[in-house]
Amino acid sequence: MTKRDGLGQRAGGIAFAAAVGALAGASIAGRRGAGAGAVALAVTEAVARAGQRPGEIPPWWSRVVMSGALGAIGGKLAGAGPVPTGVAAGTVAGALGLRPHKVVLGPVVGAAVGTAWRLARGGDAPPAVVAASAVVAFRALSAVLFREPQVDLLAERAGAEELPFVVPLEARTGYVGTGYVRELAEVLGGTYEADARDVGIVASLDDLAGPRFDPARTDPLVREFYEHTTRFRLDIVPEWRLWVRPGYLLYRTLVARRLGQANLPMNQRETLRGVRSRIDTITPEGTDLIGVRGWIRSFADTDEPIYVGIYTTYRHDGHGFVSVGFPVPQGSFTATLQPLPRPDGGLVLTSHSELTHPGHYLTYVDPGSRELTTLAVPGFAEQLDVHTEGGRLRAEHAFSLYGLPFLVLHYTIHRKAD
Repeated sequence: MTKRDGLGQRAGGIAFAAAVGALAGASIAGRRGAGAGAVALAVTEAVARAGQRPGEIPPWWSRVVMSGALGAIGGKLAGAGPVPTGVAAGTVAGALGLRPHKVVLGPVVGAAVGTAWRLARGGDAPPAVVAASAVVAFRALSAVLFREPQVDLLAERAGAEELPFVVPLEARTGYVGTGYVRELAEVLGGTYEADARDVGIVASLDDLAGPRFDPARTDPLVREFYEHTTRFRLDIVPEWRLWVRPGYLLYRTLVARRLGQANLPMNQRETLRGVRSRIDTITPEGTDLIGVRGWIRSFADTDEPIYVGIYTTYRHDGHGFVSVGFPVPQGSFTATLQPLPRPDGGLVLTSHSELTHPGHYLTYVDPGSRELTTLAVPGFAEQLDVHTEGGRLRAEHAFSLYGLPFLVLHYTIHRKAD
């Protein structure tokens, strides 16, 4: 980014803050408050940006001020009594916090603030002030109770070589779908093969060798599954925790199906439709080595996508890792996992690690420069456990959010007849 670009972004940020401040001031004190609000938010933004280092998100206090201003605008528009306004403002703030604990805390804090205003002012409490104070109180209490960051700006406009744990392959349209790898081949070039025969999600488990994982001790059937995944079919039983079901149903209806990505079945009844599993590949020109492996799962009856994952491996400081990129419009969500052995010869891939690379990353890919802006998402965790049981392959894929388990996918893995 050039200095001129940086100045332009700073001026734009200050102008936006001034506009928000004017609306918030008007919501609280009418027309006479608009000017004061604009000045206050503009100064806040200018001071925050003056001390902001490259690749760093704005300081916490400035984000709280902006949240309070937005809360004031929303409270004025709602125009309800103190308690309903406080509960509504706290609920929205908690939901935006993403963490399940914050989702619960938001309306509780909002109700407490709204009750305090009702006792102090009765029905005359200004809705904009009630909402703003509820949001600020929630943000302050959250900062005390939840000290670890929810997201962390890891890199801004970085080259792909600087972030080997990120899969920098995005969807170039608003829909991912089962044709993603074919469309990607049109961009990257090379030889595209749909539903490739006898390939795996990794080329060799030997690529994952490290101080804590010796591929030679892996059960041959587990190794075969990873290196020749297309020889097997998978039966899946999803186990969703009750607390996450309503939110996931809303996400699935409004986002996942329209996106053609991360559209997991809600229950075992849905899996009776059948799940089709295939790997599409891209082999660069001038080599026989596969460059892109896209594991695609879809419902067998309609080919509606369940998920599209790009599987890669890489090495760092003597350790091997698996990175799975899930393309989204103009970006990707990457899970980087560390391999660990099971005593029975199974293999665990986990994001729980003392090493720096394993984890989850949300990345925006600049369509022109191909530079990456990446957020780390430390609250999201997963673990895939593949093992044999009575001579049969089984797997459990567990997910949690800020320490709260919300989904386990139980797999029974069968060798295909052919």
